[in-house]
Amino acid sequence: MSDYHFSDQYKQDATNLNDFKLVGIKSVGWESPSNIALIKYWGKHGDQLPQNPSLSFNLKNSKTKTKLIYQQKESDEPTIRYFFKEKRNTPFEKRVESYFEKIAIYLPFIKKLDFTINSNNTFPHSAGIASSASSFSALAHGLCSVEQELFQTLSNQEEFYRKASFLARLGSGSASRSIPGETILWGKSDLMKESSDEYAITIDNQIHHVFKSYHDAILIIDSGQKLASSSKGHALMENHPFAKARYQQARVNLEKLLLALKSGGEKLFAEIVENEAMTLHALMLSSNPSVSLMKPNTLVVIEKLKEFRRKQRVNFTFTLDAGSNIHILYPNKIRNKMVSFIENELTEFCENGKWIDDTISEGPIQVE
Repeated sequence: MSDYHFSDQYKQDATNLNDFKLVGIKSVGWESPSNIALIKYWGKHGDQLPQNPSLSFNLKNSKTKTKLIYQQKESDEPTIRYFFKEKRNTPFEKRVESYFEKIAIYLPFIKKLDFTINSNNTFPHSAGIASSASSFSALAHGLCSVEQELFQTLSNQEEFYRKASFLARLGSGSASRSIPGETILWGKSDLMKESSDEYAITIDNQIHHVFKSYHDAILIIDSGQKLASSSKGHALMENHPFAKARYQQARVNLEKLLLALKSGGEKLFAEIVENEAMTLHALMLSSNPSVSLMKPNTLVVIEKLKEFRRKQRVNFTFTLDAGSNIHILYPNKIRNKMVSFIENELTEFCENGKWIDDTISEGPIQVE
């Protein structure tokens, strides 16, 4: 089996996904979480394929709820209307239109349907909390439900979620990781036989119980839209002088992190997760053109976290995605101490004192 077997398989399967008869208006809803990458995906090739494997935790409270309302097409008018928080969102609507054009080779029936899409986030959009991940994951899971409704081709759960991950990846690479499971790996790795660049897999059965109780306190340093999108950031890696070394570093870090996750090694876990976060931002700073996504308060909070950990001698870590907001990952056993520290010492550096009290979830669920 080649690395790209499933793209070929789904193209072949598509020949049977054309003819259907749909009576009336149908709807399906999915709620999909954002995920926080521990090993970062930064740099891609081909059609949304990663230059290195990445690994993430699914979150519980940072999520997108998307409802697809669909009916058989009756005219040549535009087939997609996209609403975000009950308001027509034309920019993202155009992005979804482009996405549908892209995936029609795998889901040809979508060209014969009219869609109204209603979506909501529980967290700031485009602020470095993987809003594209949760959005495209919810959308892809919804489309797989539509396929199942029309053709009964995805009754096997494993096949359903694999295709949802595959399709989500084509909208946003990190969206491939927002699938059922707490700890998710995306990208081919010799360390995991089932791993693939085309879709993500869960590795929950290889995670020590100490990490099952982890919380994620997301400090909203700045809720505004990022100065550079993730797509532009990935593009900067194409000619980056440190790209080759970075991809090798990520593979080495993945091996160490998997060892920490399996053994319950919280100190090693913290070391790798922080190294990955700082490397991500160092790569952006050393890109051409250079991109700085941290804010002054980001750096202040990082130093306060390090000082608090050193004085209190407790195990926790922090990470950042491609933005200024900080994710503090900590075990339940120190929850009271961490929440008190955040409320008393860190909220003054957050925008309007805002932070999200989150934890690990089991991934997307179908909703009304």
